[in-house]
Amino acid sequence: MATANGPEQPLFALRGNRTTAIYNRSKQEVRDFKCQSRVFTFSPDGSLFAFSNSEGVKVYATVNSENFELQFEVNRPNTAALKFSPCSTTLALWEACRGTQNPPAQPDPNLQLWNCKTKIKIGELLQKKQLDWCPQWSGDEAVCARNVNNEIVFYEANNFSSVCQKLHLPKVASFRLAETASAPYAVAVHVPGSKGQPSSVRLFHYPNFGDGAAIASKSFFKAEKVELVWNKRGTALVILTSTESSESSYYGEQGLHYIDVKGESCLVPRAKEGPIYNVAWNPDSKSFCVVYGYMPAKATLYNLKCEPTFDFGTGPRNCVYYNPHGNMLCLAGFGNLRGNMEFWDIAEKRKVSNPQAVDSTYFEWCPDGEHFLTATTTPRLRVDNCFKVWHYSKPEPLEFQAEGELYEVLWRPVPLGVYPQPIISAAPAASSAAKSAAPKPASYVPPQLRNRPQSEISNRSRYQEDYELPSNLKQVEQKGPSKSSIKNKKKREAKARKKLEQGPQDQNDKDSDEN
Repeated sequence: MATANGPEQPLFALRGNRTTAIYNRSKQEVRDFKCQSRVFTFSPDGSLFAFSNSEGVKVYATVNSENFELQFEVNRPNTAALKFSPCSTTLALWEACRGTQNPPAQPDPNLQLWNCKTKIKIGELLQKKQLDWCPQWSGDEAVCARNVNNEIVFYEANNFSSVCQKLHLPKVASFRLAETASAPYAVAVHVPGSKGQPSSVRLFHYPNFGDGAAIASKSFFKAEKVELVWNKRGTALVILTSTESSESSYYGEQGLHYIDVKGESCLVPRAKEGPIYNVAWNPDSKSFCVVYGYMPAKATLYNLKCEPTFDFGTGPRNCVYYNPHGNMLCLAGFGNLRGNMEFWDIAEKRKVSNPQAVDSTYFEWCPDGEHFLTATTTPRLRVDNCFKVWHYSKPEPLEFQAEGELYEVLWRPVPLGVYPQPIISAAPAASSAAKSAAPKPASYVPPQLRNRPQSEISNRSRYQEDYELPSNLKQVEQKGPSKSSIKNKKKREAKARKKLEQGPQDQNDKDSDEN
């Protein structure tokens, strides 16, 4: 991973309708596999690279940035999903479940698990649905779990031949195992509500699953779908609930809840009505950021007590991304937005830069914490497929134009500590000047406001009225002059008035004295 001169240059992989290849950050091709691939992935430590094509699954060892050695192959040409375990020891392969000619008989197992060191198959299971197909591991791989017929089954030490523990709750819909690297291992389980009963999320410590063994519980209504988001340490969980529709909105209603392993739970307060677009934990597990509200959307930073610690104001955004070191945050607006990106220094609470990546469908931070990648991929957009490598402080990226259709781009991970925490510097002044020189498109005016005075249009623009400054700038704006400055100003004004009133009389006295 490192050279004599320091860490080697980060690598990334891409796949399209013509090739699967590896590049470095400087746009130099490292390896071209000269084949199409259906899916590919890196191991969490970046030591292995696997992809699936019509010939099967191939696993390569990334010895260094210039040498990719084939380790082993698996004859599964229909593989549609791949994933490595957290310690990069096990590779999980999933393909669509195929029926049997005899209906009463069970279909063949379609989920395989392979040991990457011994190159031996260690498990073969039946997983009919692709949703949540992959088993979930703890950070040290001591425990592995999966949902089987509304029952959570647990394995230990990657031994998939026998079930060590079961967690049975009526109508379990989903669960999330915290990726902690040591015991106790926490697991969150979601049970949907029915017949007027609320939905609930319960936390357990493995392997204590008896009656009354839940260490925390949170109940709520209006939760047809639930997303469980653990922090990295596995000590706290954010729960995003949603409904398909509601009385107030055709698009449904969403809620945000917090629960931790100490038994504390609460509703996360929001300062603006509207949908919740994205939730992300800081890698230090001490805070999380939420993007929410009708456009222009708000973004707020919360601590572990669910208290807002900083308000980023409003803007055209629907995504939030922390860099791997957790000292920089990107707020972006992709999809139906124009690709505005705001980069914030978390410690100083200041905006560092504000570039734009138009028509982007993908964003990912580089492991060095300074560069990032944006891409325009198929099938979201089938024209102008490309990907760009940026530095957060520079307005112009290094662009790679794809040959044909581009399906996916992915950075190669590296272990923590390979790259030091970046020192954040503000964007150069030239970038802001170039940005201001670029012509801005005319703002949209509704038909009923056209051919009217500009002042009337501005007063009626609710979108502009909804814009808010970040909390640090808002405090400066609202603070105004201090009491002492107001007092001194009044004294100066009074003195000026007195001097003005006494001016003519003083001049006459002076003339008489001269005579």
